[in-house]
Amino acid sequence: MNDEWLIYRGVGEPHDGIGALPGPPPWRDFDGGPAAEPADGAAGEGGGGAGGGGEGGGQGPDAPDGNVARRLGAHRQAAEAHRPEPEELEAVNAALYLRRPLLVTGYPGTGKSTLAHAVAHELKLGRVLRWPVVSRTVLQEGLYRYDAIARLQDVQIAAGGAAGGAGGAGGGASGIGKYIRLGPLGTALLPTARPRVLLIDELDKSDIDLPNDLLNVLEEGEFTLPELERVADTEPEVRVVTDDGAKVTVRDGRVRCRAFPFIVLTSNGERDFPAALLRRCIQLKLGQPGEKRLATMVRAHLGEEAARLGADLIREFLSRSRTELVAADQLLNAIYLTHYAAPPTREDLADLLIQRLDRPR
Repeated sequence: MNDEWLIYRGVGEPHDGIGALPGPPPWRDFDGGPAAEPADGAAGEGGGGAGGGGEGGGQGPDAPDGNVARRLGAHRQAAEAHRPEPEELEAVNAALYLRRPLLVTGYPGTGKSTLAHAVAHELKLGRVLRWPVVSRTVLQEGLYRYDAIARLQDVQIAAGGAAGGAGGAGGGASGIGKYIRLGPLGTALLPTARPRVLLIDELDKSDIDLPNDLLNVLEEGEFTLPELERVADTEPEVRVVTDDGAKVTVRDGRVRCRAFPFIVLTSNGERDFPAALLRRCIQLKLGQPGEKRLATMVRAHLGEEAARLGADLIREFLSRSRTELVAADQLLNAIYLTHYAAPPTREDLADLLIQRLDRPR
């Protein structure tokens, strides 16, 4: 495999390869901005719409990601010799080059969600923005939330002569900005110089409408906030809070990206998606991990000794996975717990923890 074109190499060690990413194809070139990166690692990013600046106050995109050890393993340096399969590397880099979402399907526990964290860690793209999807999830939750009830209450208090009032902090005389918080998708679409990483987890759990509702946002790389559009004549710039907890300026009620985010959509394969969504995505199917990959995963999370002592459980897990649906995190649980137990309790614990997932109980 010719590795020269790879931006994400799957080596696990952070590097500055994102700087070598070529410009986007003309049909995926976005002009949001101007881009503004936080200075000296401060929490904050560029604003939305016609541009803007960010300021500290939250867990900004350049802040250390506290999920790295939990997602990738506290001993991940010991596992760096193992690289992802060529198909996985090609799909990730195709998504980076083409500025397209990556749709990752596979059984539970195959590393679909972990992939987003691996890319963010290696390419130094900061904290992963995570949007977990359930059956009640709607598009606006991913874009932003507007707390109209809190604003109404503050207006009523102000009208009654209470101290504080609704104006002041939040941007503009009405203070509407302090009632708006951008969601994970909305934050990912802010006009930054480098792409953010967004994980839209378990999209197949969504209502039937959500995949179709995502189409325009993923294609255009922008969205509007009607509440801010209505006041744009008198308040063209409004400060709002991002999913990171930072404050940014949204101008004219519109957010448009500059660097299209690296978006990972995960699915357990429990439903089919519309063709319109599939054609907008790079598709990657992850199979059940083999013995080498499982050993690497155990080594990354639990260390070299655990991988050696758990070799028999890894082989048993692989044997069962040929006819049963089991997940890799079950194996991790079993190896961790049986490390403290001796036979025959060890075998009983392993059977208890690695239960097949494709059988009603």
